[in-house]
Amino acid sequence: MIEGYLGRESVCLGDRLAIHVATTAVRFRVDFYRLGSVLEFVGSSDWFPGVAAAPPPHPDGLVEHASPAVDWNWPGYECAVPADWRPGLYLAVFVEESDERVPCTLPNEPGTLRGFGREFFVVRPRPGAETGPILYKKSTLTRHAYNHSDNESQIRGSSLYDNPVYVLDKPTEPRGHKVSMHRPGGINDVAYWDAPFIKWLADNGYSVDFCTDLNLHENPEMLSRYRLLLSVGHDEYWTEAMRAHVERFIAQGGNVAFLSGNTCWWRAHFVDDNTAFVVDTDHHVGTTFPNLPATDQWWTPPSDGVGRPENSLTGVSFRNGGMWPGDWPGDRPRTGFAVQHADHWVFAGTGLRDGTDGRPQDFLGAGTPLIGYECDGAAFEYDDAGIAHATGVDGTPESFRILGLALLEPVNDDYYTMHMSHWNCPAREPEITSPRAATMGIYTANGTVFTAATTDWPVIVGNRLDANVEQVTRNVLNKLSE
Repeated sequence: MIEGYLGRESVCLGDRLAIHVATTAVRFRVDFYRLGSVLEFVGSSDWFPGVAAAPPPHPDGLVEHASPAVDWNWPGYECAVPADWRPGLYLAVFVEESDERVPCTLPNEPGTLRGFGREFFVVRPRPGAETGPILYKKSTLTRHAYNHSDNESQIRGSSLYDNPVYVLDKPTEPRGHKVSMHRPGGINDVAYWDAPFIKWLADNGYSVDFCTDLNLHENPEMLSRYRLLLSVGHDEYWTEAMRAHVERFIAQGGNVAFLSGNTCWWRAHFVDDNTAFVVDTDHHVGTTFPNLPATDQWWTPPSDGVGRPENSLTGVSFRNGGMWPGDWPGDRPRTGFAVQHADHWVFAGTGLRDGTDGRPQDFLGAGTPLIGYECDGAAFEYDDAGIAHATGVDGTPESFRILGLALLEPVNDDYYTMHMSHWNCPAREPEITSPRAATMGIYTANGTVFTAATTDWPVIVGNRLDANVEQVTRNVLNKLSE
């Protein structure tokens, strides 16, 4: 048995990568791979002495459940990151001692990487040596919130969602659910969202740099060296600094493509020298809610929340979208987005129609699980011609243009109420004043912001399930990275 985690999930070329590993083997090494068109083996570390280590016990005395809230403090090792590696998203695969020093065998298709005993990290270029105009933000906060710290033989069930720890009245940090980023857990999120989309980017000739949420949080000048920021997949947790840096980037003419859903739903706070974070959410601890209303909800008016609707950044909000009940990622209706404004440059080369020519309205992504499993929407109303317009009552910018709608019907009780142990929107917003719909759209505020409004946009693109969704993605990337 071998498992581990990284001291920090981002490193610059030529620096050293801190790795923490627990193993029952006498020796182990780390094999490194870069994600791209194929999974490229780039080298191995030296052999390290193996040391067994146990996870910290859960503070509530829950047997077999480790604490998600503290540094696991496993033995540390360092590996050099050669200066001649290329920037990108990499895998560190922990390999127990064997008779031959050979690369670990992994599938060569990036979309088949689910498993334990491995972690991802970002290799950044040195400032001034950026690869191109596009920066891909890996949503590491969300990854850690959902990380159960399981391994191949044990379900520990320790996360922000499973047996969480709520911290009260500490002078050095805010109250809320606490999650350490120094825990193992595997790379299911990378396998599902990132690997297929990164392969598609490489296959289509896009050279991108990568960063983590912590990079964006710590470095206000990083965005100024790019034209386009990508938010990909499930991007739920944002700090004040992350949001401020992106909003300033847009105000100064930078562009953002939210190829993501459930985006910027909770405000997080880095603590413990930026190795952990705290967020006051509506998750159960045991059988109770520690604090309601949860004060780190971005859109909820103060003092019950932050009072800064995520719509003002993204154009859309999870409260006007939703999630599908059932196992992750779950099946859901495959209607796609009803197309509006088919003459917009976003739809160039697709041949899609919006019904204004008297012919039937087309649906982008119809027949694929494009919508969800979590998706965001804007409050809207129809005009006399049947065109949907954002009302702005929820904070969506005035210039937001709805390019596609996916009505979330029929609505069931799970849709609005208890799901995944959330104290959901009806308690905060009992009057539902707009139809719930995933809302693809775009707005301009010096810079331009496109939102796909669904977690699974990169899955459809990366797995090449719909040619028109791919074409829209090319149009967005090409136009906004100019």
